[in-house]
Amino acid sequence: MSHFPLLYSFISGASTGPISVSLAIILGTFFLEDPTTIIVGVLAADGVIPVPLALPSLYAGIITGDIALYCLGWLASTHPRLARYVDHDFTAPFRAWLETRYVLTIFSARFIPGARFPTYTTTGFFRSPLTSFIVIAIGATSVWTTLLFSASYWFGSFTSAWMGPVRWSIAGAFLIALFFIGRHNLLAYRATRDEQGTSDDIHTT
Repeated sequence: MSHFPLLYSFISGASTGPISVSLAIILGTFFLEDPTTIIVGVLAADGVIPVPLALPSLYAGIITGDIALYCLGWLASTHPRLARYVDHDFTAPFRAWLETRYVLTIFSARFIPGARFPTYTTTGFFRSPLTSFIVIAIGATSVWTTLLFSASYWFGSFTSAWMGPVRWSIAGAFLIALFFIGRHNLLAYRATRDEQGTSDDIHTT
């Protein structure tokens, strides 16, 4: 989490006007969305960033980033060397698995740190319906980002008077714990997916 202080300085320093603050938040979500959400939540609790500006900026940045990942996967599928894998027998089992669990997969990836990039780019690569993807991504973002922002806002309000700078260390420790929990869940998710894929292959044969 070495980028945490830099990200904090970047967002808190963009105080020349609401537009610059909003752009700083949006750019922050492109690089580190969960740390940005926590930082913005604490700064909102301190009165540095108004809540009506903070939350919409977070939503806009995160959802735009999700769509960008989808488009990145879609663009990859147009490359001559990769296009053949869109409907290839090698990827057919995984594509079928994704299609049967589309909503759950897209939604749950928001709650598993590290899962968003491979999941959303893969969705774009297989050219899943963009409209459905956007609707699911908006729903997942509205739940996860609101919860994380609210928790950060409460933490900032609770600790502002008696913990001072120490609270940022606690916030960083929380992010590290969140990362390892997400990593564990992602590995368990992949193991379950592989087991189900193997089981499906056995049944089809």
